Amino acid sequence: MVGRVLSRLGQYGGPVKNIPLDDVDHLDRAVLPIGTDYPAGRVLDWHEHRRAQFLYGATGVMVVDTADGTWTVPPERAVLIPAATPHRVRMLGVSTRSLYVEPGAVPWWPARCTVVDVPPLLRELLLAAVEFPADYSLSGREGALATLLLHEIAARSPLPFHVGIPSSGDLAALCREYLAAPDAAVTNTDWAARTALSERAFTRRFRAETGESPAVWRSRARLLAAVPLLRTASVSAVSGRLGYSSPAAFTAAFTRAFGMPPSRFAAGRG
Repeated sequence: MVGRVLSRLGQYGGPVKNIPLDDVDHLDRAVLPIGTDYPAGRVLDWHEHRRAQFLYGATGVMVVDTADGTWTVPPERAVLIPAATPHRVRMLGVSTRSLYVEPGAVPWWPARCTVVDVPPLLRELLLAAVEFPADYSLSGREGALATLLLHEIAARSPLPFHVGIPSSGDLAALCREYLAAPDAAVTNTDWAARTALSERAFTRRFRAETGESPAVWRSRARLLAAVPLLRTASVSAVSGRLGYSSPAAFTAAFTRAFGMPPSRFAAGRG
């Protein structure tokens, strides 16, 4: 198939990889698959897309921030990002397979970012889709595969790899600072003092904005921080770095929170 002539990139008769969405967003396709490779540590600063995005990390770990939460995406998982949602993504050795989807085609898309599993069928469909030309045929195999992709995504269940961010600026700043450098020694008293509130008033305000206590929030944030650390370190090393009394205690907490042991993501056995 001969691809359309695009202003910057010539003809797309071959795979759509490592190209800006803006160069193909105008195409009359409900689903646009794009594959992109990112160097470790690359940050895609705050931006938004007109389309909804299904962002799959074939390798590495992604951390997605929005105004109201942080989502950590383990290897071989994906995050659904709603259309017109400002977000930031930190890439840690990631090769992505993205689908950019017209909002009208997915009225069921979640209103907030959602991390999901990617089973073998969906993974293979994604790998096949990024080999399409940008103006792939809507009839036959390519169009059918694009439709099947949406059916498979709609069947996914949320995974709990996220924490909420409070709406108040001072509480949000505390939370983002903690996510950047989790410290097991931080207490509610410490945070209350920084907001000039009593511990009781601080806890009540924090719970009202996040739905959980500050201590529970910090515990979950520490466990989320473990996911990228496990790319290059053992369970033992990560448990010590995050202040757990033992690898067994860390493993038990991680498994309770996420339904799978940290060894699933570890570079070595602890």
